[in-house]
Amino acid sequence: MDFKYAKRMEYIKASEIREILKVAERPEYISFAGGLPAPELFPVEEIKEVCRIVLEEEGAKALQYSATEGYDPLRQWIAQRMNQRLGTSFDSENILITHGSQQALDLTGKVFLDEGDIVLCESPTYLAAISAFRAYGCEFVEVPTDDEGMVPEELDRILENTKRVKLIYIIPDFQNPTGRTWSLERRKYLVEAATKHNVMIIEDNPYGELRFEGENLPSVKSFDQAGSVLCYGTFSKTFCPGYRIGWVAGEKSVIEKYVLVKQGTDLQSNTLAQREIAKYLELYDIDEHIAIIREVYKRRKTIMVQAMEKEFPDGVTFTRPQGGLFAWVELPANVNARDVLEKSLEKKVAFVLN
Repeated sequence: MDFKYAKRMEYIKASEIREILKVAERPEYISFAGGLPAPELFPVEEIKEVCRIVLEEEGAKALQYSATEGYDPLRQWIAQRMNQRLGTSFDSENILITHGSQQALDLTGKVFLDEGDIVLCESPTYLAAISAFRAYGCEFVEVPTDDEGMVPEELDRILENTKRVKLIYIIPDFQNPTGRTWSLERRKYLVEAATKHNVMIIEDNPYGELRFEGENLPSVKSFDQAGSVLCYGTFSKTFCPGYRIGWVAGEKSVIEKYVLVKQGTDLQSNTLAQREIAKYLELYDIDEHIAIIREVYKRRKTIMVQAMEKEFPDGVTFTRPQGGLFAWVELPANVNARDVLEKSLEKKVAFVLN
C-alpha cells in the first residue's frame, strides 16, 4: 500500500554514519567512530548493591509511575552540582529529567522549531543533533569555527543577515567531533550576540567533567542575564549510558514548556533508573569515580596523540583536546577522506568523516 506518512518523514534520512557505526560495533573492528565510554570503567559492583537497596527499601515506589519532571532528590543533586561546577544558580524546578540528552534535543525541536526556522551550529557539529532537529523541518547554517569557538565576526554577520534564526546549538567543552573548547571571551560574546537578536542558545555539555588538563571554565549559561540559555547534561559519559538519564536545565518558565511536550512523548523517564542513580550518588563518591575515568582517558589520549604525531604524514593536522572523547583530523585538500575510510575499513579500523 501507498501509506500517507507525515511530512516530517521527508526530512528524516538514513545516515551513512549510522551504517559505519554498525560496522564499527563488530568486535573484530578497532573503532574510532563513536564516543562510547569505556565499559570496563562502569561501577558494576556498586550498582549491584544500589539495585538491591533500592528494591528492598523503596521497591514499590521505584517500580511505579512518577512525576514527569523527574525524581526530585536527583534533580536537586543536579542543580547543586551545576551551581558548584558551572556557576549557574539553579534549583530542582530548573531541571527536567530526560531519556539521555538525545531526548532533550528532540523535545527542543518540539518546543521551539517550526518548518523553515534556522538553527545555527558550529562547523562541524554533532550529527545526532542535526538528525533530531531536522525532523521538525528546520534548516542549518554552520558558523565558521576555530579553536576558540564560533568566530565573532562571522556570527554577527550571520545573525544580521539571516531571517528566522531560532536556536544556536553549541558544545563548548571538548566538542563532538573536534574536541575543541570555547574560550571564556567567546562564551561571553555568544551570550551578548544571542541576547541582542533574541535567539535561544542550547549549551550541550556531556563531556565537561572529563577535563584532563587546564582549568575548568564557567558555563555559557553563567553569563546569561535574559534566560536565553538552556543547558543539557547527562550521566552517560560520567556514569553509565545504559541508564539513559540526562536532563535539560533552564529558566522555570521554559522548563514548564518542556514538561508539557514530554508528557505527550513518554509521560516520564525511568523511575527505577533515577532512584538507582540517586542512591549511588548518596552512597558512593562520584568524584572519585570520575577521577578514575579522567586518568584512564588522559592516558589513552596521550598515547593516541603521540601515535598521530609519529605516524601521520606532512600536511595532516589534528586537535589536541584537553578533555572529552574526541579528536579531529584534517587531511590535505588532495586527499579524499572517504577513500581513506574505505581503506581503513578493509583493515578493520573505523572512524567518522564529515
